[in-house]
Amino acid sequence: MRDWLIRGSFTMHSGSPSDFKIECDALTDEEIETFAFLVSKKFTFGSVIGIPCGGWPIANSLQKYCTRFAGARVLVDDVWTTGESMELARQYDTDIGVVLFARGPCPAWVRPVFQLWRTER
Repeated sequence: MRDWLIRGSFTMHSGSPSDFKIECDALTDEEIETFAFLVSKKFTFGSVIGIPCGGWPIANSLQKYCTRFAGARVLVDDVWTTGESMELARQYDTDIGVVLFARGPCPAWVRPVFQLWRTER
C-alpha cells in the first residue's frame, strides 16, 4: 500500500507550495467505498458529479446511493485546496459539495469528511 499522506516539497494544482501532499490515489477501493457509504448516510441526492480527476472514483462509488426523486446534486472531489474546481462545477444553489479531505476552510455548501484545520475559533 502506498502512503496517502506524504511530507516533502510539493506544488499543488493551484500552483501554491505545500510541505505535505494528500495522495488519494493511494486509497484502496474499499476505503473509497467506505467514504461513499458515509456520505450516503449524511445526504440525500439525485445525482453525483465527480470533479476531474480526483472525484471520479468517489462519484462512481456514490452512484448506487442516488435517490430517484431527490433534487440535489452532489459534487465530489478528493481534496479541497482552493476550491476552484468545485466552484466552477457548481450550477445550482441546491448543489451539495463533498470532499474527502479539506486542507483549509470550505464554504457552507461544501462539507469535508475530514478537515485538516479550521481557522474559525
